[in-house]
Amino acid sequence: MRGASLTAGVLAVLAQTALAQPDVTVLVDRAAAYVETFQTNFGSVVAEERYEQALRRVPGANTSVQQRGGSGPMETVLLSDFLLVQVKGEGWLPFRDVFERDGKPLRDREERLAAIFLKGGRNAFDQARAVMDEGARYNIGNINRNINAPTLPLVFLTERHRRRFEFKLARRDDSEKGVAVEFRETARPTFISTASGPGMPARDLPVRGKFWVDEADGTVLRTELEAVDTAVTAYITVTYELDHGIGFFVPARMEERYRRPRDPMEVHGVATYSRFRRFQVSTSEELAR
Repeated sequence: MRGASLTAGVLAVLAQTALAQPDVTVLVDRAAAYVETFQTNFGSVVAEERYEQALRRVPGANTSVQQRGGSGPMETVLLSDFLLVQVKGEGWLPFRDVFERDGKPLRDREERLAAIFLKGGRNAFDQARAVMDEGARYNIGNINRNINAPTLPLVFLTERHRRRFEFKLARRDDSEKGVAVEFRETARPTFISTASGPGMPARDLPVRGKFWVDEADGTVLRTELEAVDTAVTAYITVTYELDHGIGFFVPARMEERYRRPRDPMEVHGVATYSRFRRFQVSTSEELAR
């Protein structure tokens, strides 16, 4: 009888656990709907980003090996306006407008912005690439990258890209906020690729990671992205917090790490976000004449 009672108790616990676990499809649907709303709301907001990057020697790395890619700055601090820009045919894209580097204003800012947004003859893909590349021009280290934007993983939940990924629930941890959903890219060509060069064509770089989602309303509370292959490793974590001034969750902190295999140095970055403020862009027929 005791054995039968124990079995019944275990079954009851398992049943309660099953009921407590959300359905991953429902949860991802909820998060996807949230992202659509977030992009629209954040599309009228600009934030100030303080972005610290530094090259650090990997513990235990061979000190006789030099960093590949030549010499360059070992650290930098960038101040930027960060926002989402809607590009026709490509959706909302993260845009970093760097206005100060290491305490010095950048003099070519107006010319750079005009070249990106006023240059005619670009198709949607080229325009999207120009927006993404602009935020990468001041990165340090020997790894070319334009994926270092806090909102980038949210794109994976949109209708345009969601089918490229598989989603499953991660092991539940009651010490964490939200429900963790693992994602893994399965489609080709991949959303991210390695940089091409002389004799070195670009290669697919599939990503995986996690979203931490509020089960009640789909709010994305945290993201982790990991991209690893034989040429590079990249890890990016972003946390979101409620900004009472504008009334919704916004990126608060981004932490990242990049390294090439056998390179004694790796890139570390920490970006924090503040001064969220709304803006409006208006046009007139006279300007178009």
